[in-house]
Amino acid sequence: MKTLLFALAACYACYPLATLAAAPALEVRDVSKAGMPGKTFAAATSMPASVATVCAAIQDFAAYPQFMPNVDKIKVSAAGGGASLVDVTLKLPMGKIKQYRLKMTPKVLDASCSLAWKLVPMEGVKVEDTIADTSGYWQLSPDPFDAGGAAVKYQVYTDPGPVPMGLGWIVDSMSRDSIPKMFDALRARVAARK
Repeated sequence: MKTLLFALAACYACYPLATLAAAPALEVRDVSKAGMPGKTFAAATSMPASVATVCAAIQDFAAYPQFMPNVDKIKVSAAGGGASLVDVTLKLPMGKIKQYRLKMTPKVLDASCSLAWKLVPMEGVKVEDTIADTSGYWQLSPDPFDAGGAAVKYQVYTDPGPVPMGLGWIVDSMSRDSIPKMFDALRARVAARK
């Protein structure tokens, strides 16, 4: 009986490690440049799905409200050359709403996929109702450690514009703190597509 209890205790102690090992690690780094407004964050992880599956998920702009934190509404239109214009409405803490337009430019090769975005002008939006700047990219390639998986790199630069004193946490909430939530939601979305 003691042996059985010891074995069960040993298995229980290992369970959290096995659970952690099953979920790929997410590395998020602040790569902001000194003296520049805004912040830049880079993230890297792997996903247990093909590059094509993850690529399809990140290029499904209309579905962004389902897995991108704070995204409330999306309107997509063609921009020519395979790019899209994506009008984004964010719902932020304290009832704040921000609107902006992104030019999304995908590039799909045989074994890789990338998606770059940058802020472009949006008529009819007041300065206080938008953000000063944002840009970034996704880079997907085959995971060298998982034959059917995708290695995922993500980088985002965000300058929300003037932030009232004491509300800097909102900037962190929109950027650094939302990245793990976004990856968790994307991972679930990709798993549902498999």
